[in-house]
Amino acid sequence: MTTTSTHGGPAVGDGPATGDRVPFFPPDLFHEDRDTLLRLLHEIGTGADQKFILGDRTRRFEDALRDRLGAADVVACSSGTSALHLILTALGVGPGDEVVVPALGCAPLAAAVLHTGAVPVFGDVDPRTLTLDPEDARARVTPRTKALMPAHMFSVMADMPRFTALAAAEGLRLVEDSAVAQGAVLDGTPAGLWGDAGLYSFVQVKSFGMPGEGGAVVTRDEETGHRVRMLRNHGQDGVHRGLHHVIGVNSRFDEIQAAFQLHRLPGLDARLERRARIAAHYTEHLTGLPGVTTPPPGTDGRCYYVYTLLADDRDALRDHLSAEGVDTHVYYPKTLPDQAAFAPAAASAETGASVAAGPGWPHARDAARRQLSLPVHHRLTDAQVERVTEAVRAHALRTRR
Repeated sequence: MTTTSTHGGPAVGDGPATGDRVPFFPPDLFHEDRDTLLRLLHEIGTGADQKFILGDRTRRFEDALRDRLGAADVVACSSGTSALHLILTALGVGPGDEVVVPALGCAPLAAAVLHTGAVPVFGDVDPRTLTLDPEDARARVTPRTKALMPAHMFSVMADMPRFTALAAAEGLRLVEDSAVAQGAVLDGTPAGLWGDAGLYSFVQVKSFGMPGEGGAVVTRDEETGHRVRMLRNHGQDGVHRGLHHVIGVNSRFDEIQAAFQLHRLPGLDARLERRARIAAHYTEHLTGLPGVTTPPPGTDGRCYYVYTLLADDRDALRDHLSAEGVDTHVYYPKTLPDQAAFAPAAASAETGASVAAGPGWPHARDAARRQLSLPVHHRLTDAQVERVTEAVRAHALRTRR
C-alpha cells in the first residue's frame, strides 16, 4: 500500500504510531489542524459581533455542502440524531403513524420516531449488506405507515433504488438515514439525496467528524429545508427574531465548528479515498477465509466509515485481535427490538403485516451476534493495515486447522 497526500497536512496514513496498539479511533485525528482550531477559537471568541451560533460561518458551511452535493438545501444542526428528528417532524410524522426502520442499527432510528409520537416498525436486514431488506419492509407496510426509513449501515448504502420505488408505489415518505455515509454515491446520486431528506453526522468518529457534536439535514426539496430550518431554531424563520411560526427545538450549529469544518472540507475526498483503499486491501486479503464474511465487494454505494466483518466466533476473533494489539469495536450487540428501551414499541407494532413478514428478525439477530468492525480510519499507516490483516488471517487459518 502507498500513502496519498491530504489538504493541509502530512501524507494520509503517515500518522504517528500510538504505543504498540493499532487504535480503532485515531487519537491524533485533528493533529495537523490543531493550530487552525486554536486560531479560529480565538478569532471567533474575541470577534466584535460575538456571534457563536448560526452566523456567517454556518451559512458558508451549509452553502459549501449544498454546492458540493447539488442539493436544494443543507441545514446544519446540533447532531445527526437531532437531524433525524427534525426531518420526521418536518414531514408531518406524528401520533398514529408508523415508520418502518431497520431492526439492526443505532438507537436514534427508533428513538427519533418515538419522540414524534409515532411507532417504529422494525424490519429485518439483508444478510449480506446488513441494511434494511426492501422486501421485508414492504411486508410490514400497513394503512398506518407514514414513512420508510432505511439506514446505510457500516460501509454499505441501503438499496435506495428499490426503496424509492416502494415509497412511490405506497405513497410513503422516504427518510434516508445517511449519517455514516457522507461522500458515498450510489448510481450517481449522493447519499442523503435519494428520498425526501437525508442527514449526516459530524460526531468525531464519522468520516467527516469534528471535535464535538453536529449534523446536517440535506434535501432536494426547498420547502422541506425551510421547515427544518425553522424547527432547528425554536420555530423562528431566521429573519424576524422572536416571531415563532411553529413549535421548534434548539438544534443550532456552532460557529467555531462551522469554520473548522470549512477548513477541513477540501481534504475530505483524500481522507475518504484512503479509507476506501484500506477497505479494498482488507477485502482482497480476507475474503474467503473460513468463518469470516467480508462486506459485499465493489465501490458503488460505499463509504468506509467502518469496515465490518461477520465472524462465526466473533468473540474469539475479537479476543485474538486484542491480544495481537489490534483494537476492534462491536457496534450493535443487540438488535433494537431486543433492547429494553424499544421492546414495548416492537410488541405494539406486531400487526398482521409484521407477522406476514416472518417471525422476528433472524438476519438482524445473526448480524448482532457475529459483527466485528476493524480499524479503517485514514490515520492508519500501511504497516498497521498489514498488521490488522495478518492478525485476522492468522486466527481464521489457525481455527480451520
